[in-house]
Amino acid sequence: MDKMPKWADVVLIPLISLILAAILSALVILGIGEDPVAAVKLMVEGALGSTYGWGYTLYYATNFMFTGLAVAVAFHARLFNIGGEGQAMLGGLGVAVISLYVPWPHWSVALIAASAAAMLFGAAWAAIPAYLQARRGSHIVITTIMFNFIAAALLNYMLVNVMRPEGSMDPATARFPAAVHLPTLNEILAPLGIPFSKAAPANVSLLVAIGACILVWALIWRTRLGYEIRAYGHSETGARYAGISPFRITMIAMLISGALAGLMAINNVMGEAERLVLNSTEGAGFIGIAVALMGRSHPFGVFLAAILFGFLYQGGAELALWTSIPRELIVVIQALVILFTGALDNMVRMPLERLFLARSRRRRDRGEGAPLPERKPTRPGE
Repeated sequence: MDKMPKWADVVLIPLISLILAAILSALVILGIGEDPVAAVKLMVEGALGSTYGWGYTLYYATNFMFTGLAVAVAFHARLFNIGGEGQAMLGGLGVAVISLYVPWPHWSVALIAASAAAMLFGAAWAAIPAYLQARRGSHIVITTIMFNFIAAALLNYMLVNVMRPEGSMDPATARFPAAVHLPTLNEILAPLGIPFSKAAPANVSLLVAIGACILVWALIWRTRLGYEIRAYGHSETGARYAGISPFRITMIAMLISGALAGLMAINNVMGEAERLVLNSTEGAGFIGIAVALMGRSHPFGVFLAAILFGFLYQGGAELALWTSIPRELIVVIQALVILFTGALDNMVRMPLERLFLARSRRRRDRGEGAPLPERKPTRPGE
């Protein structure tokens, strides 16, 4: 059976979806009396035109890499984890506990411990919906959504009643000790003679996120466990027949997914805010869904999609600051990108599939795609 080429699925469909979203966004900007070309130039300059802009773009992208990978791993097991927001909140709680109550001699040691705590708290929060799905049949979408609200309420209680410094009215923890402050890209690149903005929040967590992309790729495509996760995602019946336990795969995939979402906290809690505050996730758990969809659940695709959404966040902030375009319209533009790359994926995919199928049939009719006849091996001298 003829199929659309892999490169078209990975590159062409997202590219066309982005172009459609950009055209519709330009029409919306025109509708409010603004120049879309000038708006695009301002977004590019604000997000990519300086090391300051790059610093914020990469900071947002780091968050989206973690949450995008979290959703992607669950997708491979045919699980729709909508709970990345709550799992990241609980990951932040783990980072705060490790950073505040344990004395650390150096940030590198603290980073390892905080990463482990963030992954543990995020995985633990994902384990409950996973168990309910595997044992009780409770739908993973519903339970993970509900657990986002429970996580928000739990975090609010901890910050207001347990972890808030005495005399403070701000629902947040005390600032972390200087020993656990993560180095920024400016501090990392300065010894190499590369100038970078001191005010940009991008930090060493970016390298951790890139490492996570590599490790997830190795897990999903180079290990037996990854093969079992993909096999279960393609066909539960076939996986059962092959001896793969649905309970085991559901639990493992969701634990890994929750751990990756929780790991986001080392960037926004430990790296940028240097304390735990309410709403520190800022919707990154939900953006991770769009990043995974656009990246086709492949770590490299997630990496590129995270950079794109980082650009949209930072560029959108510049638009709201320097033009009369309201901040709400920036959210609309981001929603259009999500809509075309996610929900309306088939609107682009189906015509392209028909186009490639017709092209393949024409080539076959002309004989271009006919295989050459096999030549029998001959003995020496024949």
